[in-house]
Amino acid sequence: MSGVWVFNNGVLRLVGNPGSDSFQGLARRKVLVHVPSNEVITSYNVLERILSSFGWERYYDDPDLLQFHKRSTVHLISLPKHFNKLKSMHMYDIVVKNRNMFEVRDMYID
Repeated sequence: MSGVWVFNNGVLRLVGNPGSDSFQGLARRKVLVHVPSNEVITSYNVLERILSSFGWERYYDDPDLLQFHKRSTVHLISLPKHFNKLKSMHMYDIVVKNRNMFEVRDMYID
């Protein structure tokens, strides 16, 4: 349950986040962008290609997750098995572990 609590005329009620799901009639969603190429990550194949160029290696231990590890660090990136289940928290995890290489941006859709 997300939203904003509004107190009006002695009544407290929960109102959905106005503007969080739309912007002037347009739907909004988060996308992961590879900054040097300005490429939107549209699949795990694209993401894996870019991450491997930065030294990330794929782990195959858990069949329910897509995992990447970088030998020179203790970092582990764990992602849902299916790309359409990728959430902004997963995107920000990639951004934090690859400084200046990725950004999470808003994409507006008609």
